[in-house]
Amino acid sequence: MAMLHTVNKSPYEKSALESCLNHVSEGDTVLLIEDGVYAVVKGGRAANALASVKGVKIAALEADLKARGIGGDKITEGVEVVDYGGFVDLVEANDKTEAWL
Repeated sequence: MAMLHTVNKSPYEKSALESCLNHVSEGDTVLLIEDGVYAVVKGGRAANALASVKGVKIAALEADLKARGIGGDKITEGVEVVDYGGFVDLVEANDKTEAWL
């Protein structure tokens, strides 16, 4: 059963992303929203942690990236940028959703 994990806290202030990555399984999706999108910035500790997870899809909400001035050139390779419709598609495509706070 595939699961959608949402993370809304900055990985530089809270441990939600770290906890999430310790519990994901192959086939799961991690969606970064709100301050969680800071994790995708190239060269950061959090981006390196995301890159080390295999078999898990990593996505970030486009509106939250834009609101924080994180453009495409700053996003780590392999991260899918989704709009609100894409967020809904991810919810529908997964059996369960877990919010990491």
